[in-house]
Amino acid sequence: MHASSVKEVLPQELDSTSQPPPLFDGTTRLYINYQCPYAQRVWITRNYKGLQDKIKLVPIDLANRPAWYKEKVYPENKVPSLEHDNKIIGESLDLVRYLDAHFEGPALLPNDPAKREFAEELLTYTDTFNKTVYSSFKGDVVKEAGVAFDYLESALQKFEGPFFLGDLSLVDFVYIPFVERFQIFIQEVYKYDITSGRPKLAAWIEELNKIDAYTETKADPERVIQSYKKRYLGQ
Repeated sequence: MHASSVKEVLPQELDSTSQPPPLFDGTTRLYINYQCPYAQRVWITRNYKGLQDKIKLVPIDLANRPAWYKEKVYPENKVPSLEHDNKIIGESLDLVRYLDAHFEGPALLPNDPAKREFAEELLTYTDTFNKTVYSSFKGDVVKEAGVAFDYLESALQKFEGPFFLGDLSLVDFVYIPFVERFQIFIQEVYKYDITSGRPKLAAWIEELNKIDAYTETKADPERVIQSYKKRYLGQ
């Protein structure tokens, strides 16, 4: 399940000069942006469940987004969104659950009640995790962001196995796009290794990097650094 024989050819981003796809024609479409971590969560889930042929990627250029996207597809005008069964669904946490519940492929939430409860706790914490790290960029990163990374290190010790619930689950797919970017940016700008003193976190990142469904969605590190410098440091 981890291996895919042919690497997907990614379509070009659609910008303000583009025409909309033939909406609600029975095709299931996932609207994403290649640099967006929220969209990446759903993209990874799609890939891991083997839905590349069932769910078509429609990448949107967020810097020059087409007017038709807001007007005809998703009034919120953000990604990700999913066109399925003549409706549009948004919000990345809702969408990863939706893909898991409504499509074939390996189940990505466990039946075990204790693991299910812990999954909900971790999915609820994700916004706090992101906000804590982002806000640390203006302060003491090692100290302030360290609290968030310590939380993950502790969470990874709860069950046997390299992933949050022991086995791979939606929880891993929800966190990795942000951890990926934080690791790159914090190392580059603050010269701090977020895995230092956190062996479980280091092993978790290493294991995820063995999974094609994830690695094929990874952001360009240089673009991450430049966009974060501009957005959070005003550089």
